[in-house]
Amino acid sequence: MTKRTTAREHVSAWMEKYEAAWTSNKSEDIRALFTEDARYETRPHDPQAWQRQDGIVDGWLAARDEPDDWTFSWELLGTDGDTAFIQGVTTYSGERPTYDNLWVLRLDESGRASAFTEWFMERP
Repeated sequence: MTKRTTAREHVSAWMEKYEAAWTSNKSEDIRALFTEDARYETRPHDPQAWQRQDGIVDGWLAARDEPDDWTFSWELLGTDGDTAFIQGVTTYSGERPTYDNLWVLRLDESGRASAFTEWFMERP
């Protein structure tokens, strides 16, 4: 197994857990995704980034989506060491917009995120 394959497998496993947490909105599912000292930026260089597991859980739940209100698809664009680059599309139900996403994800050796930054743009 190559290093690249291993990285892809780790990212895929993390993404499966992320989508499960997005669906469940359970604190323990969210917490399990991140290292204790992780940083989650909902936009680059966010001064109000969610920090540490408890801060990430609080921020996530405050901005939560309900499980049946969205669909998500993603593609791994590439990896560089412990960093992954993910392109996604989030489609919300009803009259809500669809977003194109770019995520930069840094995983530790246990497969948990130590840093997560997202960019999102509403489709016209």
